[in-house]
Amino acid sequence: MDNRRLSAVSFGHMAIDIINSSVAMILAVLVVPFNLSNMEIAWGMMAFTLMGSLTQPAFGVLADRFGGRWLGAAGLLWMSVFYYAATFAQDFITLIVLMTVAALGSAAFHPQGAMNAGAAGRERATTGTSIFFLLGQMGLAFGPMIAGFLLEEIGMAGPRIMAAATLPFVAWLAVGLHRPLEKPKSEEAPAGPVKISPFRGGHVWPPTKSSRRRQGAQRPRRTGQLYVLVAFAVLVALRASVHQIFYGLLPKYFADMGFSPSAFGLMVGVPSVAIALGSMTGGVLGDRYDQRKILMFALAAATPFSWLMLDIVDGWAFFPLAFAAGFMVGIPHSILVVMAQRFLPGRQGLASGAILGFTFASGALGMGVAGPIADYFSLAGVMHAVAVMPILAAGCAFFVRMGVTPPAPSVAPAPGSAD
Repeated sequence: MDNRRLSAVSFGHMAIDIINSSVAMILAVLVVPFNLSNMEIAWGMMAFTLMGSLTQPAFGVLADRFGGRWLGAAGLLWMSVFYYAATFAQDFITLIVLMTVAALGSAAFHPQGAMNAGAAGRERATTGTSIFFLLGQMGLAFGPMIAGFLLEEIGMAGPRIMAAATLPFVAWLAVGLHRPLEKPKSEEAPAGPVKISPFRGGHVWPPTKSSRRRQGAQRPRRTGQLYVLVAFAVLVALRASVHQIFYGLLPKYFADMGFSPSAFGLMVGVPSVAIALGSMTGGVLGDRYDQRKILMFALAAATPFSWLMLDIVDGWAFFPLAFAAGFMVGIPHSILVVMAQRFLPGRQGLASGAILGFTFASGALGMGVAGPIADYFSLAGVMHAVAVMPILAAGCAFFVRMGVTPPAPSVAPAPGSAD
């Protein structure tokens, strides 16, 4: 592995996601001063998340073309500056506008980060990607804990300190990603005609006599391939909605129960730590075992733990339940990203931006729907409904038959000038 490149993007990922995950904490604390409803919190988080997700494919194209050094460092710096400015907002609209502008930095960072992490992993691309997401998920876990403590102790000065603390990571990214990536070897044109199938991991191979005989029979299967894509998209959307709604509304859910910011920051942080470890575990398992079966098992197991986590909130029993729920929800993440990258071999930045953008956008839309429903019925009812969604995602995973995924092509840094 290229540890220098991997460590830069992974710790940069942790820094930017500490900022990302603290936004929901800030909104939960400002419920009384700004007189916020569940819908306003959900729609504010939706605007923030959509800006950081829908623009990711465009930044992925830039990452493919120009590399990741400046996108990584500039993205983190951009987000920190506007996040810092947002802490001085005196009303809800100003706060959300500044936070939404800040989210462009997150959008710029994530595609190049996933691309560089997979490249740094070389023949162990899924493991490298899972390390990248492990540190990001650790940032999502630490963010509520740090923000909850600081908000309770020193108010909005706490998030300002968090923004300033990202500056060393900006420098690390600029230095750690100073060499451009070589194009994957798989992009080199093989001799003779080839057949490319994104449903067999983007594998490229010369046709044989038997494959030529089967070629006519394979053409009518495009409808079946479309079903795979639809099932994959619904799977990603359902899992992302669970993830985003829990991140966006769990602080408010626990605050309504009377917990202090430091207490519910810890309660939100525990499943977030588990999601990080689950993502790492899923990446390692995905390199060795059947990815579809891993997805089905993890998502089906997430539902009972998520449900119990919402009901058993007093005493020590909450923490193992919350950890198990987060762990199971986290396992599919790295696997889904690598699956998406196989659809576009040689365009890892675009593929990474597309899957991450779709993940965040679909989760944000799910949260935007959940907010008004929570105001009309109850937040507790909505959260319990969300706890059931992973088992529906497990049903979608049954139809995602992508074949055996081969190892990713080796990508090494090229000598020469910085990108």
